[in-house]
Amino acid sequence: MAAEYTRRIEPRTGEKTVQGLVVGRDKTVVDPAEVYKLAVIGCKDREIADWFGIKEDTLRYNFTEYLLKGREEMKQTLRRTMLDIAVNGKNTVMCIFLAKNWLGMSDQGQADDSLRVLPWSDDDVTDQAVIDHDYKDSRAT
Repeated sequence: MAAEYTRRIEPRTGEKTVQGLVVGRDKTVVDPAEVYKLAVIGCKDREIADWFGIKEDTLRYNFTEYLLKGREEMKQTLRRTMLDIAVNGKNTVMCIFLAKNWLGMSDQGQADDSLRVLPWSDDDVTDQAVIDHDYKDSRAT
């Protein structure tokens, strides 16, 4: 009875037609939609080129638009997910990371020009005179 299960079944073969751009010297057909999908999941140019059996330069020359667009979608998806985890998942670590990286916040106390009356003013002498005057007035009272 065990002998019946050892018989190997040969895989069936067939043909498939691929539509896309014909690239390279060996006339490889590459589907731009598949290049885009691979870029969306973060594949590097080398990995995508190897997948299709073409050179990286050929890939970049013919599919730059798809590579850039796919990677931008990947970044947007990642940002959306990070924000969702931070806000809806109430993940404090993610909130701190986003605040530091997107909002420029810091947990380091640093001296800045917060004493300047008008920080966008180019006239530093006038600003310092106003600060000194205000400081002297506050000490007099």
